[in-house]
Amino acid sequence: MSFDSLGLSAGLLRAIGDQGYSEPTPVQRKAIPVILEGKDVLAGAQTGTGKTAGFTLPLLQRLSANTVNKGRRPVRALVLTPTRELAAQVGDSVKTYGRHLPLQSTVIFGGVKINPQIDKLRRGIDILVATPGRLLDHAGQKTVDLSQVEILVLDEADRMLDMGFIHDIRKVLALLPRNGARQNLLFSATFSNEIKQLADRLLNSPELIEVPRCNRTAERIEQVVHPVDKLRKRELLSHLIGSRNWRQVLVFTRTKHGANRLAQQLEKDGLSAAAIHGNKSQGARTRALAGFKNGEVRVLVATDIAARGLDIDQLPHVVNYELPNVPEDYVHRIGRTGRAGSEGEAMSLVCVDEHKLLRDIERLMKREIPKVILEGYAPDPGIRAEPIQNGRNRAATKPAHKHVRRKSSDPQAKPQHRHPRSGQTRGRAAASGSRNAGPRGRNR
Repeated sequence: MSFDSLGLSAGLLRAIGDQGYSEPTPVQRKAIPVILEGKDVLAGAQTGTGKTAGFTLPLLQRLSANTVNKGRRPVRALVLTPTRELAAQVGDSVKTYGRHLPLQSTVIFGGVKINPQIDKLRRGIDILVATPGRLLDHAGQKTVDLSQVEILVLDEADRMLDMGFIHDIRKVLALLPRNGARQNLLFSATFSNEIKQLADRLLNSPELIEVPRCNRTAERIEQVVHPVDKLRKRELLSHLIGSRNWRQVLVFTRTKHGANRLAQQLEKDGLSAAAIHGNKSQGARTRALAGFKNGEVRVLVATDIAARGLDIDQLPHVVNYELPNVPEDYVHRIGRTGRAGSEGEAMSLVCVDEHKLLRDIERLMKREIPKVILEGYAPDPGIRAEPIQNGRNRAATKPAHKHVRRKSSDPQAKPQHRHPRSGQTRGRAAASGSRNAGPRGRNR
């Protein structure tokens, strides 16, 4: 099947041809005709399957069939996304595929100045791509009118719920025309109970599209696990990048602080690296991503906020420096590679503390990921796993406090407690009232 058979206009087919595409992906083949008919859609599609074009192309077609030529353009289509990067990606797709159509669009998200966004909204646009928080900021300032929205798209709806946007989504829905007066499209990589409940409230007799089955990873991604001690992960990562001459690798960590620290360590190893996460300003995130795409940055270290918002053509390597706590996030992480028919490689550096997380991931995917111990990096069998408490692991070899008895002429002297690092003791002598007793007294 070709795009010509989907009923798209000449302007859209021309834009598709400009991008070098000739055959639609499975989700595009199923979604585009249904959306063109004006039906509500509940679509389950993993990242990297072409779902953005799956809703962008028919959305553009439906709006261009009835353009507004006079007066100020009202917002007629609203696309909500969970992250700034994903909003920018969708906005680029709208401009790319709509370049030969008389439609205007813009993207609004937080982390940047609001006044330039206000100017664009005042000039009038047909399609608005937004993150929920910044959209509500504009609504509060009455700089955006959503009363004439004809098509609503919730992209990565499961991620929006994970990030706590359900209340913001409800507020946005209250600003839109009544449910029966608009078309609703809900796209999600996974179908949780919360997603199904949202779909029940939002969609009217929706067409269910699920290609491929949710929670499956792309077929073209080669996955492997490298067991390694936690303290040697960074050493192994640098070795892999250098010895295999990787020029572009996306690395995932669990925390923002961990992403910053790892990027700094890789820089000291002579590898150009940058970190991208929610605490970075939008300018810093944009510069890091641009440098990664143009080759100036060799390693991009990211948290899961970037897992669904990065669209990098033919990204060859993804590394899980730390496994995610949520198994579904593994699918979204490695989905940054193996996109649009290209092949990719996803490897995970797994220490003993992460074995349960790995089992959860394998259970979700219903398959075992091959384990390969690299020469010189075999894990120490003497290191035992420690339970994760509040997101942190206690040191696996942390010594216990020892009780030692001081020599004393007093046969009733009580055991003294010796600190394992400083060697200082506390007990009857330390409690005698002396200001200088113990390490704390010396520092007063």
